[in-house]
Amino acid sequence: MYKSQFISAGRESHNVEYHVDVAITGGGLAGVCAALSAARNGLKVCLIQDRPVLGGNASSEVRLWSLGATSHMGNNNRYSREGGIIDEIMLENLYRNPEGNTLILDTVLLEKVTVEENITLLLNTAVYDVDKVDDETISSVTAYCSQNSTQYVVKADYFCDGSGDGVVAFMAGAPFRIGAEAHDEFSEKMAPAQEESELLGHSIYFYSKDVGQPTKFIPPSFASIDKMTLDRVKRIKPSDIGPRLWWLEFGGNLDTIYQSEDIKFELWKVVYGVWDYIKNSGKFEGVENLTLEWVGTIPGKRESRRFEGETMLVQQDLVEQRSHDDAISYGGWAIDHHPGDGVYSDRPPCQQYHTKGVYTIPLRSFVPQKMKNLFVLGRLISASHIAFGSTRVMCTCAHGGQAIGRAIALCKDNNIGIRELFERDNINALQQSLLIDGHFIPSLKISPAHNKLSGSTITASSTLLLSSLPASDIWKRLTVSGAQMLPLCANTKYQFTTKVRATKATVLTMQLRTSDRLANYTPNVIIHEQQFTLTQGIQALEFSCPVSLSEDQYAFLCFMQNGNVDVMQSDKRVTGVMSVFNGENKAVSNTGFQGVEGDIGIDEFEFWIPERRPAGHNFAMDIKPALNCYSPQNTVNGITRPYLAPNAWVAQWGASEAKLHFKLSEAQFLNQLTLHFDTDFDHALESSLMGHHENTMPFCIADYRILDGNNNEMACRQSNYQSVNKIVFDKPFKTDTLIIVFKQNVGHVPISIFEIIAQ
Repeated sequence: MYKSQFISAGRESHNVEYHVDVAITGGGLAGVCAALSAARNGLKVCLIQDRPVLGGNASSEVRLWSLGATSHMGNNNRYSREGGIIDEIMLENLYRNPEGNTLILDTVLLEKVTVEENITLLLNTAVYDVDKVDDETISSVTAYCSQNSTQYVVKADYFCDGSGDGVVAFMAGAPFRIGAEAHDEFSEKMAPAQEESELLGHSIYFYSKDVGQPTKFIPPSFASIDKMTLDRVKRIKPSDIGPRLWWLEFGGNLDTIYQSEDIKFELWKVVYGVWDYIKNSGKFEGVENLTLEWVGTIPGKRESRRFEGETMLVQQDLVEQRSHDDAISYGGWAIDHHPGDGVYSDRPPCQQYHTKGVYTIPLRSFVPQKMKNLFVLGRLISASHIAFGSTRVMCTCAHGGQAIGRAIALCKDNNIGIRELFERDNINALQQSLLIDGHFIPSLKISPAHNKLSGSTITASSTLLLSSLPASDIWKRLTVSGAQMLPLCANTKYQFTTKVRATKATVLTMQLRTSDRLANYTPNVIIHEQQFTLTQGIQALEFSCPVSLSEDQYAFLCFMQNGNVDVMQSDKRVTGVMSVFNGENKAVSNTGFQGVEGDIGIDEFEFWIPERRPAGHNFAMDIKPALNCYSPQNTVNGITRPYLAPNAWVAQWGASEAKLHFKLSEAQFLNQLTLHFDTDFDHALESSLMGHHENTMPFCIADYRILDGNNNEMACRQSNYQSVNKIVFDKPFKTDTLIIVFKQNVGHVPISIFEIIAQ
């Protein structure tokens, strides 16, 4: 038993103090990835999260699906899914949770963080104070956990703010902005003529379920949709749940920080009012057995503070895909803005303008001005309001988080200041270490100096020459135009033979197209066109292109829309080759063509997008000359996904086992291997609600063995489903020969691998 007498001076909270290398505030996906990155690079990390779970807007508290450059596979950003740690998390979630249950995602994130011995995790702990050693240097943050009545003081050498509202950066005095810049400041054509205060608002979602018997709903007295505009009322559907209700939004014309609780209560009024309308208005059929299963208790917040960094991303950086020497991340979501009044607005719920391809994000955007040991993460980075419309989405934020975790480790290991990272040698070292870990950065490749297999003689048990995509008894009606995306070589004239089936006599147009930017996948340049007069029935067509490309790049063999024609398809799938269609994806404002009214600095172009498996078959065809693009030498070319070319070694069709043999120029000690597999970087891995056809990617090799020159097994893996495998040998071994034996259990997909790095 414990007793305490009256203490006139009062009592202090229980106090705990931590000394770490880096303190990270905010446990959303950006903060989680930064923490994992720093910890795996040897730093002691304290991750401070003011909520009971990790994941922020992706968590079970909010339940928004996580997306980035892939944009629901509704844009032209092929093979653009974010790599590295966020890819690891999303693939783990897919494997355990293909149906998209956010409660399972909570456990995936919690497990990833808690298994790292270098991370101290503080949940339900809110940072409320910052101490500085001088004007530009933070010494500690102070936080309080209401669940255990404990005050924490976390002292660190470096600090990261991924808190959404920027609580640490704000209290530390870093410069920030709220609202929209005027056009004249950055010459952004989408920007308003004068500065504006309107922001994107908050959203709250709900889930419903059928309980098998009639249920009633008696609404709370505050439930109301009386102020909701007719446009929004018309959008109400009983079948929509979770993030499909993203448009249940409000608060962008209030203070999204200090009035956040008021905004939440207004959204509760709307959510319960919407459910009352569904259940009790009599305007919907089949809702008798539906009950309200879950309503969000905190809103998903989109916008508040943005901190001014050493550079600021603007509209032109995104649209023109400008290069940055200090690029450490990339984005590709549309420039996506919403009216501040949300459900009470007559304006469309969102306005999305896509770019023709992905853009890079520089390190300088993560470094706030005047601060010596602080980075900002996620939606806090230095971007104009216009550019923020794209950079704000979760997988983009998470990808940048990993880069900053590694950047801090580089500073710590080399005893350099944050701004010394901008020097060429240091930024190169940062970029190279990220690339090796699968953290793709467009236009950059792993240097041969980082791979002991570079320069080795590589032989394979077999290599695919892509002379055909073998025909199957699958036909695709050309209700919209379709295309086969193929990696073609420069200075080569190609011939393609396909089979079509016409329901009546008609004319079919075929085109060979490329993009006006080498690394893009927007097929807006017509290289050659042929028209074919078809008779009723099945017939073979021979498309011969009399001109060749000036550079190696992806091209599109297009079958233009004709509702009287079917094209034969193939059930074979192969790394770096896919079909796309000039179709719609209304979830991302894609109606097949991006039209623009007036001069707002946005491109007009067609969308050519994939279909999700089990659909999305390749078009069957013979190709002359065969595409010789799958050399085993690709495994040391420094690129870990399709980019300008497949960048993979692929074995012959049907090989259930295949080998790569590396003969080094001289015997060397090998400490570890990093292998990069194909997990279909074009496939969006929405973390919630969507549901996925597979729980592993069919291109990914599950089983393999690593042998030395004497056929001694040095390591093996089974049941792999991750993009990146890092094999650390029990002890370094010296060899001049490395053999890797791969097995494939998916019959319609050949064995493939992107990159193998020995260190």
